[in-house]
Amino acid sequence: MKIYFLGVAILFAVSINVHAQATQKATSLFDGNTFNGWEGDTVNTWRIISKALTGGSLTQTVPHNEFIATKESFGDFELTLEFKITGTGFVNAGVQFHSERSTNPAYEMIGYQADLGNGYWASLYDESRRDLTIVQPDSALIKKILKSNTWNRFKIKSVGRRILIWLNDAQTVDYNEPDEKIIHRGKIAMQVHGGGKALAAYRNIKIIRF
Repeated sequence: MKIYFLGVAILFAVSINVHAQATQKATSLFDGNTFNGWEGDTVNTWRIISKALTGGSLTQTVPHNEFIATKESFGDFELTLEFKITGTGFVNAGVQFHSERSTNPAYEMIGYQADLGNGYWASLYDESRRDLTIVQPDSALIKKILKSNTWNRFKIKSVGRRILIWLNDAQTVDYNEPDEKIIHRGKIAMQVHGGGKALAAYRNIKIIRF
């Protein structure tokens, strides 16, 4: 009997948690008009174009990675946004999460990245830490779901040590971090990668906190 009631209690607690997650409302991280709540190089790299955080250049090579990051840190969350990257040469970008600013070089960030660009679309990369692609989705799936030279949708969910990524509603990553030393809390940031004449734009950036 005790086992029965314990099981019921656990199921009840789980159902409450799931319901709470389902009923949480998304809040906007970017108002579409100002850099309020964000920090980065807003003089030379980042600007706001058509209500999108936009970094890089189509006429000059981006000299090195640049990030515009939230001032606030986040734990468990679900992040949704739209992105578009264009350009020539090495065209790459990404969305950092559970990340912190590097001190050397100061323009870099350390942490997980939902990667963007040929050969990296919707993969999970570890930026400036392990410096490797942790999960690489199937290329046939990416070819099927990716929209070229237009806006695409991203969803990133991190709960506990589990990370999930979706591109245009198709799941590309489901990863459980085995390294207990890695902290699952930090800033969210948008990247434009150095090395190409590239423009990275992000809009409708919303978050649900758990």
